[in-house]
Amino acid sequence: MFRYFWFVTLGLSLLWSLAYAADLPGIPQFINEMVEKHQFKRDELVLTFQRAEYRPDVIAAITAPATIKPWVEYRAAFINPVRIEGGVEFWKQYATTLKRAEQQYGVPQEIIIAVIGVETLYGRRAGKFRTLDALTTLAFDYPRRAEFFRNELAEYLLLAREQEFNLLEIKASYAGALGVPQFMPSSYRKYAVDFNANGKIDLLREPEDAIGSVANYLKQYGWKTGEPIAQQAMLRNKDVPVSGAASRSLAAWAEAGVIPLVKPQGTVPPAWLLDFTVEPGKEYWLTYNNFRVITLYNNSNFYAMSVFQLAAALRAAYRVKGASINPKL
Repeated sequence: MFRYFWFVTLGLSLLWSLAYAADLPGIPQFINEMVEKHQFKRDELVLTFQRAEYRPDVIAAITAPATIKPWVEYRAAFINPVRIEGGVEFWKQYATTLKRAEQQYGVPQEIIIAVIGVETLYGRRAGKFRTLDALTTLAFDYPRRAEFFRNELAEYLLLAREQEFNLLEIKASYAGALGVPQFMPSSYRKYAVDFNANGKIDLLREPEDAIGSVANYLKQYGWKTGEPIAQQAMLRNKDVPVSGAASRSLAAWAEAGVIPLVKPQGTVPPAWLLDFTVEPGKEYWLTYNNFRVITLYNNSNFYAMSVFQLAAALRAAYRVKGASINPKL
C-alpha cells in the first residue's frame, strides 16, 4: 500500500513539474536580458514565468501544420459557404472602413477581408492558447525556431507593457499569433495601426484596427496597387519547370509554352509558375509579386492561393447582393 502511494505521489509530482515552464533551460538568462535591455522588474518576470505553463500540444500543433494536407482538402477548409457568407456580412458591416483602407494603402477590400477570413473566420476563432504559454514553450523547447520565438516572446512582453495586457489572460494561436488578424507580437508592435482613431491600437477586439493593420502590413511588405496577383494558365509544353523555377516575363513564359487563360491588362510584372493538384489533375498558375507578398503573411503557397480564391469568391458574392466593387484581382 505504501509503495502504491509513493508511485502515485511520484507520478503526480512529475505531472506537476511538466505542467509549468519555469524550469525550462534558458529562462533565467532570458529574464536577465529583459531586465538589462528593457528595464523589466526581475521579481515580476520571475513570478510571471513561474505561472507560465508548458504546452506539449503547442509543439504537436506546430510540427503538423495544415499545409501538409493535399491542396483539395486545404482549399475546402477556407473556400466554403461559411467563410464566403461570413465575409459578405463582414464586408457589409465594415464597408466604410474597408473602402478607406483600400484608398489609403492600395490593397483591395476583398483581399483584406479574405486574410481575416482565412486567419480567424472574421475574428470568431482568434486562438485558444494563452500567449505566454505558447511563446514560452516554443522559445525554450522548439530548437528549430527557438531564436524566432524567443524574440517574439520578448516582443510580447514589451507589447503587454505598452498595451497594459494581462499576460496571463491574452489568448493566441498555438504559434502566439494575436487577435482578429493573427499578428505575431513583433508585427503587432511594428505594423498595427489605430484605424478607428480612438486613441489605442486594439487588434484583439476592434475589427476596424485589424482592417487597417492588415492593409498596412501588406503595403509595407511590397504590395503593388493595381498589379495582378495570380492567373490560371495552360501548358503547351509539359516539360517546363514548375514550382521552383525563377520568375520570367509573360513573353518568356509564352515562348516556353505557358499561356494565361485570360489575357492580362496593362503592364504585367514577371511571374512565377506554380502547380496545384486538384481532382482532375493539375492546375497551373502564374503568380506575381502581390502573391508573394501574401506569402509573407503566412509562408505557404497554399495559404496565398486560398486568400486569393476566397477574395474572388467574396467579390462575386458581394456583387450578387447589389454592391458596386471596383478592384479587380
